[in-house]
Amino acid sequence: MSPLFEVDHLQKAFGGLNVTRDVSLSLGKGDRVALIGPNGAGKTTFVNLVTGHLRPDSGQVLMGGEDISRFNPMRRVRAGLVRSFQVTRLFAEMTPEEHVALAILQRQGKSGRMAGSFQAMPDVMRETYETLETLNLTALGRVPVSEIAYGQQRLLEIALALALRPKVLLLDEPAAGVPHSDTFLIENALAQLPADLAVLMIEHDMDLVFRFAKRVIVLAAGEIIFDGLPGDATNDARVREAYLGGYANGSAA
Repeated sequence: MSPLFEVDHLQKAFGGLNVTRDVSLSLGKGDRVALIGPNGAGKTTFVNLVTGHLRPDSGQVLMGGEDISRFNPMRRVRAGLVRSFQVTRLFAEMTPEEHVALAILQRQGKSGRMAGSFQAMPDVMRETYETLETLNLTALGRVPVSEIAYGQQRLLEIALALALRPKVLLLDEPAAGVPHSDTFLIENALAQLPADLAVLMIEHDMDLVFRFAKRVIVLAAGEIIFDGLPGDATNDARVREAYLGGYANGSAA
């Protein structure tokens, strides 16, 4: 079976600094993959390249075998490639219901009908609350975002991504800024994602990574130094030296 999502020999340099070095990877339906590496490894640059927010110097991005390298970010979303961001991009005075409904209407090409009318659309309301339920946000549907805990705001961002009906979901540090005591909210939400959705998650919380991922890719100095099973990553000498030394030693203990 051909991959759902492919990155083929991606390269990017800023001036004389190579930040993405011949990166190739692929995801199939239902994959749960973590992309990890030290700060400055080029992880967020990689996500910006594949989602169209940066233009690569060379290489291709493919969805279902189609080259989408020249697509703008919105066209890539319509092709099924959706991302979240490290920092929340929500409207403080809007509710989760309004956020998700707007995402659904945008997907349908009806975002101009948002003002005051979406609650009269049974199909939009039904999908809105199905999406909120997946992320355990139903009870907060009509609460302004400014009154919602940060961990639940991160869940809402995942809900917005799901409302766009992705085939491939790129999660850029979904637990960033979330108190450690609340990371279970993120983990529970990830467990509720559709089984056929391919997910690539960037994350620094290694406990979350190793509970989530079926496969781990390690990026260091802009290049992939490991792509394999999570258990093998902790035993790989290059990975331990570049990033996981302390975590791997603690896990072994």
